This record gives sequence, structure tokens and C-alpha cells, in this order.
Amino acid sequence: MNFSNLTFAARSSLSLQEVQARAPAAFAEQAAQTTGPKYVFISTRDIVSALMDAGFEPTEAVQTRSRVGGGAYARHMLRFQPVVKALTWDDVLGEIVLINSHDGRSAYTLRAGLHRPICLNGMLTTLGDFGLIHVSHRGNVVANVVEAAQRITRDFGRIGEVVDEMRGTVLTQGQQLDFAREALTLRFPEHAEPPVQPAQMLERRRMADVGDDVWRTYNALQEHCLRGGLPGRTAKGRTMHMRGIRAIRENVRLNCGLWDLALRRIGR
Repeated sequence: MNFSNLTFAARSSLSLQEVQARAPAAFAEQAAQTTGPKYVFISTRDIVSALMDAGFEPTEAVQTRSRVGGGAYARHMLRFQPVVKALTWDDVLGEIVLINSHDGRSAYTLRAGLHRPICLNGMLTTLGDFGLIHVSHRGNVVANVVEAAQRITRDFGRIGEVVDEMRGTVLTQGQQLDFAREALTLRFPEHAEPPVQPAQMLERRRMADVGDDVWRTYNALQEHCLRGGLPGRTAKGRTMHMRGIRAIRENVRLNCGLWDLALRRIGR
């Protein structure tokens, strides 16, 4: 696929009301009392409105549980796709991922993301100094976030080149199993023996993921790690199923770790 002029296929965009229903913390009217005097409060609602005015559509909104304020200031993650007139359908679409909280525990974080329409997978990517920008709660926050989103979008071709490399790099069965073992170590860092087997992690859920290249192997592993569902056994021998990941912090950790594992397979 040629990403030099990246185009984006449409998926349903969310209205401000829908974003608020899915991630009410993004619409907080004030910061948590635990924040310091230098903390500049800007509601994520204002950021969403500014990004929409700049040509970005919100397509997903989630928030995590928080002990502070009953979730009113909790970490939330929003995904945006750039709005374009010419729409095409591709295997993977570029996204901007915005993460924030109003409890003083995180700056505004923008990440380069990828979305696969065929499976609703949401991935997070970085390449050296590209694909991750932190904007502190100081200064002209709204303008800085919009500029960061535009900067990531302008350079998305770099991610596309990497995806093409992954598609063109074939793995042996042994190399795929090694990839799966490393993914399981990442998914279960506190387990001496993971509850599922590496071969299970290589099972494809759809025909589009059948193949031996890095890209399709990575997508299969990423979906199993994030969505769960595979049967297994605990250390005590009891049957279980891998749970899905809902916490934003863990979602980011796994997504970024799996992307790094995939990059190693193409020598990056």
C-alpha cells in the first residue's frame, strides 16, 4: 500500500454528546482538588471542539475507573480520524489518539494510531521521535494540542512505510512462535508460565490475518492480547479465559510493547 498520500476511510463519527456519554470525564468543569497551583485546567471538551474545527472527527471515546472524584476526572482516551473529501477503503487507517485526565496525573498525550476496519483493532505506534507528543497543562494548551495532531498527521507516511516493510517480511513458524512467546511475556509479566500456549496466540480470527508475514502475525497477537477470550489454565490447573484489557494505561503499555516487538522483526 502506498502511504505517501495517506487517505482515510470513514467510520461513524461521534457527536460531542456521544463523546460525553462514553467518556464523561472529558467534560469535567474543573480539575480535581489534588492538582497543584501551576496546573492549567482546560476541559478536554474544548480540545475536542478545537480538533473538530481543525478537521478531525472523534470516532471512539473511553475512560478508565478512578479513585479520585468517582471517575469525574479520570483518564480518558479519544480517537480521531482526519476528515477528507475523497474516501477510500484500506486495510489500515491512520488515527490521532488523545489521552488525558483532570486529576493532575498526566499531561495531554497525543499518539499516532492505526485502525483496522475489518476487526475494529486500535493500535498505537511510535518511530523514534515520531508518534508521541506530550502537551503539559500550561500555556496555550488548546493550540498546542491541535498543532501536535496536525504534525503527527503530516508525517503519517513514515508509519505507512513501516507497515509495508512488515507486510513484506515473512516469518518462519519458529519465528512466529518466538514472537508469540514474547507477546505472552509482555501480556503476563508476573507469570512464570503464561496460562495459554504460544501456538494459541497465533490462531487467526479472520481470513484477512492468515499469512506468515510480520504484519498479519502482529495483528493476530495484538488482538488476542487486547481482546482476550483464549482458553487456558491457571498455575493451579483451573480453566480460565484470557480477559480483555479495559484499563487505558494497560492498553497503552501492551499496544506500544507489541509494536516494538513487531519493529524488531523488521530490524527497526
